[in-house]
Amino acid sequence: MAHSPPAPTAPAPAMHRRPRPGRAPGRAHLAPLDGLRGLAVAAVLLFHAGYLGGGFLGVDLFFVLSGFLITGLLLGEVQRRGRIALPAFWGRRARRLLPALAAMGTAALLLAWAAGPPSLLGFALDDAPWAAAQVVNWHFIAEQVGYFNASDTRLFSHLWSIGVEWQFYLVWPLVVAVAGRGRGGPRRVALLAGAGALGSLWLMVQLGGTVDTTRAYEGTDTRAFALLLGAVAATAPVRRPADRVPRPVADGVCALLVCGLAASWVLTGGQNAPGLFRGGLFAHSLAAAVLIALLAAAPGGHTGRALGSAVPRRLGELSYSLYLWHWPVFLLLPQKVFGIGGWARAVLAIGLSLVAAVLSKLLVEDPVRFGARWATGRRGLAALLAAAVVAAGVWAAIPRPHPGAGTVDVQRLMSP
Repeated sequence: MAHSPPAPTAPAPAMHRRPRPGRAPGRAHLAPLDGLRGLAVAAVLLFHAGYLGGGFLGVDLFFVLSGFLITGLLLGEVQRRGRIALPAFWGRRARRLLPALAAMGTAALLLAWAAGPPSLLGFALDDAPWAAAQVVNWHFIAEQVGYFNASDTRLFSHLWSIGVEWQFYLVWPLVVAVAGRGRGGPRRVALLAGAGALGSLWLMVQLGGTVDTTRAYEGTDTRAFALLLGAVAATAPVRRPADRVPRPVADGVCALLVCGLAASWVLTGGQNAPGLFRGGLFAHSLAAAVLIALLAAAPGGHTGRALGSAVPRRLGELSYSLYLWHWPVFLLLPQKVFGIGGWARAVLAIGLSLVAAVLSKLLVEDPVRFGARWATGRRGLAALLAAAVVAAGVWAAIPRPHPGAGTVDVQRLMSP
């Protein structure tokens, strides 16, 4: 969910040479990585629709991509300038993540108030401040809201992963800013990221054997290995050897890894899959990190061109908004729409999510990211304050449901 770091040149079909507004001049954008995002969000959508048992692993692919892209940008800045402009970095992350999140959250609360069960609205009002503070994953852990068995009672349950990423964005740049300086900086960052990933794996193994896996699944410390493996893949000690892999070999390995990831999404049957919390999630993230490193080194191969083709790339460009919107749509859409359910309802829900994602990208994300006049300078500050006031006002104004309202047959009413 970030811009690509500098990468070796590659044949034109796999890369977009024309920079977008706001993109640093001369920085190549790797289309295959957008395609990976597209595959990841498609897996998550199919999982939540009930048709891909291991589709939740797409979130781990998102994490690895984020760690790779962000670390590449941070290392590039510290190597060029000798330091990282941390306020500017955090400002860019806020501009990228928060406006669309605020728009979705406000609209979801209004829709839940107008058309949702009272219990769903009540939980959403309780969870919204935690989601706004980017710590909703710890809120769910404290309340033992299991991702696999209770998330369909919470309108914002999918935002746990956004909280994990945001917490990573707050801490990891500080590490890179200190450790990444000088000629040995990339090596030190690689060592720290690798050690952190192993420590995170150890924590997951220790905590993942309980009946309630919420702590292991949603904890920032237990999921950090995916982000940190992506960070390792962005460092010179990994990228230089990846650059030296013969292009046909790299392309073949990438094809095998894509097939392996897809197979894991099909074959994994939820939280009870053997070994999931005892190295399975780590192995999936490691495979994703190797894939990303090889794609960055050889984006022009057959695999890179397939991933960078129009459909997965466009889906990847919508992935953040689509991820934000799909779960509220899935929960709020009636079980029977014009008498149809099952696959037809899932297709309708995904279609509505795509429409919401496109509108969010065009009306909110792109203007803020790429400096529309109303989103910059004093106008931008005024727009930000107005949006915060509106969001807080909506949350405060919606009447709280009476305790116990709408609790009859909640699972039937709200399961996607």
